[in-house]
Amino acid sequence: MGEEVEAQEFSRADRTRHREKVRRCLDVFARMLREERFDTDDPMTGLEVELNLIDERGDPALKNAEVLEAIADPAFQTELGQFNIEINGAPAKLREGGLTTFEESLRRSLNDAETKSAAVGAHMVMIGILPTLAEGHMSLGSLSANPRYRLLSEQILNARGEDITISISGPERLETTADSIVPEAACTSTQFHVQTSPDQFAAYWNASQAIAAVQLAVGSNSPYLLGKQLWRETRIPLFEQAADTRSEELKAQGVRPRVWFGERWVTSVFDLFEENVRYFPALLPVTEEEEPLEVLEAGGTPTLAELRLHNGTVYRWNRPVYDIAAGVPHLRVENRLLAAGPTVADTMANAAFYFGLVRTVAESERPLWSQMSFSAAEENFQIAAQQGVDAQIYWPGVGQVRATELILRRLLPMAHAGLDEWGVEPEVRDRLLGIIEQRCLTGTTGADWFVRRMEERSGMERFDALRATLLDYREAMHSNEPVHTWS
Repeated sequence: MGEEVEAQEFSRADRTRHREKVRRCLDVFARMLREERFDTDDPMTGLEVELNLIDERGDPALKNAEVLEAIADPAFQTELGQFNIEINGAPAKLREGGLTTFEESLRRSLNDAETKSAAVGAHMVMIGILPTLAEGHMSLGSLSANPRYRLLSEQILNARGEDITISISGPERLETTADSIVPEAACTSTQFHVQTSPDQFAAYWNASQAIAAVQLAVGSNSPYLLGKQLWRETRIPLFEQAADTRSEELKAQGVRPRVWFGERWVTSVFDLFEENVRYFPALLPVTEEEEPLEVLEAGGTPTLAELRLHNGTVYRWNRPVYDIAAGVPHLRVENRLLAAGPTVADTMANAAFYFGLVRTVAESERPLWSQMSFSAAEENFQIAAQQGVDAQIYWPGVGQVRATELILRRLLPMAHAGLDEWGVEPEVRDRLLGIIEQRCLTGTTGADWFVRRMEERSGMERFDALRATLLDYREAMHSNEPVHTWS
């Protein structure tokens, strides 16, 4: 969820001062781009995974503080809800066995963390939304202790001027309200990071937007919310609504949402940061002492703290990231649209598919985004979130096509080629992309498996069935056998 922020109140003067500082940061960022101040050699990749916590019965375990104390590993961090934690993988180069490094490290860390968390009555589950969440978990008391989260909740609710409304229709319909952003905590994700040069950033971001729909179609893993069967990737509409700062009147006026697919292909990373500053008021107007221009002209690297904090409260599904490593600034695309799981093997297959496909699409001589409208990419994204492997999407040169057929015939070969360009070992490439292939052939994602298992329990009371199915899911998750092989 970003930088630590202390509990505080903001005055009108604070907001004015912060806006001016953010704009100074943006000016300095533009100058750094012009002067080519960024690390562009030998790009790194990264991985973050958000996890849910459950008790022995399969209900949410609101114990992340106790779990983190028991794990005592700085790679694990707090998340928005007390039933969430996050693990951050160390950056790695794909040509140096990065995918294997991520996989082995993630599996080892999760096994160790599960052993320690079990001692305090909590177990980890890699799933997009805990299906056993109930209305009683949606209260402010479920937020983590970090003051940032309560402050963020207050700011979003104050901006709205009313409670948050959640309205999602799928096979069933959900209508509910919340007086905090706890529904946002229900959405846990996997985040893939790919470092780029400023010159390449727009191509990698545009490519990530163009392929977002096929990622969702073959990686959906959150079909239930508050006891209702909704979208195959219910996280998408839930997150869009849970962090929406707009009243109904502002929506009608066309004010842009805080959780945003975007509205155009870009030509520079600057476009995205400039949109953030131009369209969105600050939610957390915290102003630091550093003057970025003075730091830059003195030969240093400015943190651009206000610009980064603001960027962290504009929730793009593919987010631009400015960061500093060893005193040198760099840029990353953060691909944040997929749920975790169902297993580490499945998560790494999703990573391989993204890293391989995005490289081929981004570095193609004829850009994919020059062949399709941005609105078509956004429509594909929504359809894939709703329908998963059954989605029919638009693709240039093909027209309307089933997402799984498109992946099998066109996109998997492109992902293979992209991983070859990254320098990934052929046996790792084939094993991980083979998981994506089998999901397409069997029509089985985490969401589909869960729905089918629930259908087998159709005679049970709904939450009893959800608990039993989630416990089955957790047991299969620990086998690390990909979800398409589960019975």
